[in-house]
Amino acid sequence: MSVIGWMMMNVATQVLSTVNAPYGAGVDAHQLAAMIVDPKSASAFVAPVFAFFSEVPPATQKQFITGMGVDAVKASQVADELSKLSGYALPLAA
Repeated sequence: MSVIGWMMMNVATQVLSTVNAPYGAGVDAHQLAAMIVDPKSASAFVAPVFAFFSEVPPATQKQFITGMGVDAVKASQVADELSKLSGYALPLAA
């Protein structure tokens, strides 16, 4: 495995353990990647998505977004909507 592949696997493992454990969720990296750009995740207040934006360190969020090929603008929009709905400042909010 390449160094980059190993690093992404490490980032994904860290992210998934953070977003799944507290909520008993079982989302995988691809499911989470889809959810963090889906505006419905904000309006439905999907717990793993909120955990991603509030509990995962911002640098790790950015690594995950880049590594998974997620649209960073859409992710920021979802973070912004969650921030407004929760009243909690989220680092990646637009």
